[in-house]
Amino acid sequence: MNAPQRSPIRLAPITGGLVRSNPKILLGGNHQPSLLRYLDGWPKRGGKPHAFLVHFTSADQSLAHFAANSFDLAVVQAPTAERLDECVRELTRVARQGLIVRR
Repeated sequence: MNAPQRSPIRLAPITGGLVRSNPKILLGGNHQPSLLRYLDGWPKRGGKPHAFLVHFTSADQSLAHFAANSFDLAVVQAPTAERLDECVRELTRVARQGLIVRR
Protein backbone atom coordinates (compact mmCIF):
# COMPACT_ATOMS: atom_id res chain seq x y z
CA MET A 1 0.00 0.00 0.00
CA ASN A 2 1.17 3.49 -0.77
CA ALA A 3 1.45 5.90 2.14
CA PRO A 4 -0.47 9.16 1.64
CA GLN A 5 1.72 12.13 0.80
CA ARG A 6 2.04 14.67 3.57
CA SER A 7 1.78 18.35 2.88
CA PRO A 8 4.70 20.44 4.14
CA ILE A 9 4.32 22.25 7.44
CA ARG A 10 5.06 25.95 7.35
CA LEU A 11 6.00 27.45 10.71
CA ALA A 12 6.36 31.04 9.49
CA PRO A 13 3.47 33.20 8.27
CA ILE A 14 2.88 32.96 4.52
CA THR A 15 3.66 36.65 4.12
CA GLY A 16 6.76 36.43 6.32
CA GLY A 17 9.21 36.49 3.43
CA LEU A 18 7.50 39.09 1.28
CA VAL A 19 9.22 42.47 1.00
CA ARG A 20 7.43 45.47 -0.42
CA SER A 21 9.31 47.44 -2.99
CA ASN A 22 7.46 50.62 -1.93
CA PRO A 23 7.01 50.65 1.86
CA LYS A 24 3.79 52.15 3.24
CA ILE A 25 4.48 54.73 5.93
CA LEU A 26 2.15 56.56 8.29
CA LEU A 27 3.24 59.98 9.56
CA GLY A 28 1.04 61.28 12.37
CA GLY A 29 1.53 64.81 13.59
CA ASN A 30 1.18 68.46 12.77
CA HIS A 31 4.74 69.08 11.58
CA GLN A 32 5.33 66.64 8.71
CA PRO A 33 8.79 67.97 7.66
CA SER A 34 10.27 67.01 11.04
CA LEU A 35 8.57 63.61 10.90
CA LEU A 36 10.01 62.99 7.42
CA ARG A 37 13.53 63.43 8.82
CA TYR A 38 13.07 60.25 10.86
CA LEU A 39 12.85 58.29 7.59
CA ASP A 40 16.42 59.17 6.58
CA GLY A 41 18.20 55.91 5.78
CA TRP A 42 15.12 53.71 6.18
CA PRO A 43 14.82 51.04 4.87
CA LYS A 44 18.29 49.72 4.17
CA ARG A 45 17.75 46.92 1.68
CA GLY A 46 20.56 46.21 -0.71
CA GLY A 47 21.20 49.85 -1.62
CA LYS A 48 18.20 49.99 -3.95
CA PRO A 49 16.19 53.21 -4.11
CA HIS A 50 12.63 52.95 -2.82
CA ALA A 51 9.64 55.19 -3.22
CA PHE A 52 7.65 55.59 -0.03
CA LEU A 53 3.86 55.48 -0.01
CA VAL A 54 3.23 58.06 2.72
CA HIS A 55 -0.07 58.68 4.48
CA PHE A 56 -0.36 61.75 6.74
CA THR A 57 -2.65 62.12 9.76
CA SER A 58 -3.02 64.93 12.26
CA ALA A 59 -1.69 64.58 15.80
CA ASP A 60 -5.13 64.28 17.36
CA GLN A 61 -6.58 61.83 14.80
CA SER A 62 -7.26 58.28 16.01
CA LEU A 63 -5.62 55.34 14.21
CA ALA A 64 -8.60 53.06 14.88
CA HIS A 65 -9.94 53.30 11.32
CA PHE A 66 -6.77 51.75 9.81
CA ALA A 67 -6.59 47.99 9.28
CA ALA A 68 -4.13 45.87 11.25
CA ASN A 69 -0.63 45.71 9.73
CA SER A 70 -1.52 48.24 7.06
CA PHE A 71 1.80 50.13 7.36
CA ASP A 72 5.43 49.05 7.32
CA LEU A 73 6.42 51.96 9.56
CA ALA A 74 4.55 54.58 11.54
CA VAL A 75 6.10 57.74 12.97
CA VAL A 76 3.85 59.73 15.30
CA GLN A 77 4.38 62.70 17.55
CA ALA A 78 4.11 61.99 21.27
CA PRO A 79 0.46 62.04 22.30
CA THR A 80 -0.89 63.66 25.43
CA ALA A 81 -0.80 61.63 28.63
CA GLU A 82 -4.52 60.91 28.33
CA ARG A 83 -4.15 59.42 24.84
CA LEU A 84 -0.85 57.58 25.35
CA ASP A 85 -2.30 54.11 26.05
CA GLU A 86 -4.70 54.29 23.11
CA CYS A 87 -2.00 55.61 20.77
CA VAL A 88 0.53 52.90 21.64
CA ARG A 89 -2.11 50.17 21.32
CA GLU A 90 -3.24 51.43 17.91
CA LEU A 91 0.33 52.09 16.73
CA THR A 92 1.40 48.51 17.43
CA ARG A 93 -1.75 47.23 15.71
CA VAL A 94 -1.48 49.19 12.44
CA ALA A 95 2.30 49.18 11.86
CA ARG A 96 4.98 46.52 11.73
CA GLN A 97 7.46 49.08 13.12
CA GLY A 98 6.62 52.20 15.06
CA LEU A 99 8.24 55.25 16.52
CA ILE A 100 6.87 57.88 18.87
CA VAL A 101 8.83 61.12 18.85
CA ARG A 102 8.82 64.14 21.14
CA ARG A 103 8.73 67.55 19.57
